[in-house]
Amino acid sequence: MFSFQPATATASSAQAAAQRVFQSVSVNMPGRLMLANHEEYSCTVTEMSPGDALMVCEGAPALQERIIAYIDQLGRIEGHVLQKRHDGFLMSINATDRKREKLAAQLTWLANRHELGLPEDRRHDRLTPRVTRAELTLEDGRRYSCRLLDLSLSGAAVDVEMRPDIGTPVRLNEMRGRIVRHFAEGVAIEFATVQTRESLRAFL
Repeated sequence: MFSFQPATATASSAQAAAQRVFQSVSVNMPGRLMLANHEEYSCTVTEMSPGDALMVCEGAPALQERIIAYIDQLGRIEGHVLQKRHDGFLMSINATDRKREKLAAQLTWLANRHELGLPEDRRHDRLTPRVTRAELTLEDGRRYSCRLLDLSLSGAAVDVEMRPDIGTPVRLNEMRGRIVRHFAEGVAIEFATVQTRESLRAFL
């Protein structure tokens, strides 16, 4: 299973090297970005960590130019250009520790998707949770704090130390479901009934 750990930087410039202190993962996520002059372009993130992102884009920003981007599945990121490359650029990601933790969880999920056995065309699109703290409750009343890694209308993946048997009925906050999969960081839950965005508003 993939998980993010700090990594020794190998970028060619000293400034980029100072920034690339997170392990990165290969991705393919489209989005849109806005340059400092407010011009907008389609873009694709090809490599990303909680600290930086490698972008392919028709726009040609200058070194140190401020970038704001909206990336599918991840939302808004912003930062500055660290390196220019022949087909794009490397940008920093300015974020709080909490935001970086959330990005790490989202990227870990994307990197591990195939190992978790989740198809690309899941029954319901995944949602980006704003609140990741939750509580997992067993039928006997035992409660465990957990961290939400992934969420959709039909299920969730949570980072939790305990591992109930597959098939065990559980509640994630007030939503009933059952354990359907184990993975390195925790468990995957399938909800007993398909939720609505309204029922998931506490996380969004």
